[in-house]
Amino acid sequence: MGAMICSRLVLAWAALACAAGALPAHATGIYPWMPAQQRVETLADRILPPTGFERVPAEPRSFAAWLRALPLKPERAPVMLFDGRTKSRQDVQAAVIDIDIGSRDLQQCADAIMRLRAEWLFANGRQRDIGFNFTGGGRVSFERYSTGQRPDAKGRRWTASAKPDASYQSFRKYMDLVFAYAGTASLEKELKSVPASDVQIGDVFIKGGFPGHAVLVADIAVNPLTKSKRMLLVQSYMPAQDMHVLKNFANGDGSPWYAVPTGELSTPEWTFAAGSLRRWP
Repeated sequence: MGAMICSRLVLAWAALACAAGALPAHATGIYPWMPAQQRVETLADRILPPTGFERVPAEPRSFAAWLRALPLKPERAPVMLFDGRTKSRQDVQAAVIDIDIGSRDLQQCADAIMRLRAEWLFANGRQRDIGFNFTGGGRVSFERYSTGQRPDAKGRRWTASAKPDASYQSFRKYMDLVFAYAGTASLEKELKSVPASDVQIGDVFIKGGFPGHAVLVADIAVNPLTKSKRMLLVQSYMPAQDMHVLKNFANGDGSPWYAVPTGELSTPEWTFAAGSLRRWP
């Protein structure tokens, strides 16, 4: 209950700040891992649509609006690994998301996507909707976890072994548990297949497996004349590392905008087969 009250207070602060001009109109999302008053450059601030394109509309407090206003680290920030080392490749990122990685090798590709989805739900007071399937088949919800119950590695058997705690700190521990026992294989099964031509912000290109990979569609722009779309893609990778907006090497200039694929989708560190797009149910 305390966490929900806190989320509502922060949301109220953001609405007032936006109305007063302290934040741009698109920065109406809340990011609980950051100080509420901290003003940083957002994804939409830094990355403008391609010439002739406009960002698609996004409802306030929607996942799309929240992703569009994700806070970024300063320009030219390197992608860091969970253990404090610099990632060996520093040529794939157009921008680095300002969100913690954690201190363990857990928050990899699908994990980062689940983290962002769950953070948005938590920020909007929708803790009851936070839940993911473990690779072992069990459904593990934050609501049940917050009562003090803990699941086994398959997510099927629960025991009461902790004190009830619905705080943000408890949520982060829950997410680490999800990262340990869920991944691309389970997330691919959890999401529903959609045609690439129907792509929306928040959708996921994913290949489930060991290894597999996944990238999140963090923004979309459309050409009002041709109706063609361009996408921004966000990923983490192995080992666990900063989430980052991917460059599109096919553009030559390193622009991060991707055309909607009619077949394969090639990204700097993975190629997704046709039919890889999924959506949250």
